[in-house]
Amino acid sequence: MSSCSESEPFALQVLGDSMTPEFPDRAIIIVEPSGVVEDGNYVVAHHDDGVILRQLRIDDRGWRLVALNDGYADIPISGIEQIRGRVVQRAGRRRSARKTYV
Repeated sequence: MSSCSESEPFALQVLGDSMTPEFPDRAIIIVEPSGVVEDGNYVVAHHDDGVILRQLRIDDRGWRLVALNDGYADIPISGIEQIRGRVVQRAGRRRSARKTYV
């Protein structure tokens, strides 16, 4: 049985430039683990021994995690089981830096 805390939103800090300009290095994101995931959503997914922030693409080539920075390769994934949650908010000290993804 899973605990209620597994469905609670959580915050992560972005490390690196793979998702710039939308998510700059050190940005704080809020992740909803129980939200519906669709093509084009920004997601946090299991990758190697950690997690990774990418844009989800679902098309005739399958499920892929795509970086916004062209310097990073697409990552094919097997499906929904690798998705840890959907990004619902980017936090920021200034109101202009805050953004909601719903």
